[in-house]
Amino acid sequence: MSTPIHQTENMALPQILGLAPVMPVIVIEDLAHAVPLAKALVAGGLRVLEVTLRTPVAMQAVAMIAAEVPEAVVGVGTLTRPEQFAEAEAVGAQFAVSPGLTSALVVASKQSAMPLLPGIFTPGEAMQAFEDGFRYLKLFPAKQAGGLGMLKALGGPLPELSFCPTGGISSTDFRDYLALPNVVCVGGSWVASLELMRAGDWQAITQLAAEATA
Repeated sequence: MSTPIHQTENMALPQILGLAPVMPVIVIEDLAHAVPLAKALVAGGLRVLEVTLRTPVAMQAVAMIAAEVPEAVVGVGTLTRPEQFAEAEAVGAQFAVSPGLTSALVVASKQSAMPLLPGIFTPGEAMQAFEDGFRYLKLFPAKQAGGLGMLKALGGPLPELSFCPTGGISSTDFRDYLALPNVVCVGGSWVASLELMRAGDWQAITQLAAEATA
């Protein structure tokens, strides 16, 4: 794999993405769910956790997971503004994921020790991200962007790029994505659904995580 430009203090993006085949995409509504959810996912073999910045308690949840579940590699998702890099680093996030890539995010990422996995939707966006120094990208939303067909098509002209497709991927098709040579892992919410969190069914979440790593 190519040496990444953006690195954390301890771990580079390729290492993070290579820790597990599925990166749970997590929406935390209740802070009380943060630690038991992280522990349940780690117990099932999924160590890399993307906590999306879609709720008011998301940054606090990252801080709690970073402090209380040291086995987890926790990052922030849905990063859309440059100032969120510093906010995420301050609470212990080890990586960031964005739905797209802007010039402001490129500048901010180069000033941050925290690596960014930027989202792209088209071949042109993938080429621009490569030009900006990124080798690992999130195809998002993967299903709407063409899914397996798009990733296969991108592999020919852009062999230097590796992807973590996210969006519309489920337990029934994630292995098809992982079989592609330019896919390093997939992002998915099915292993950490809001329904299971609200029910406090951590055992079911551990089981789903274990199935995802099998």
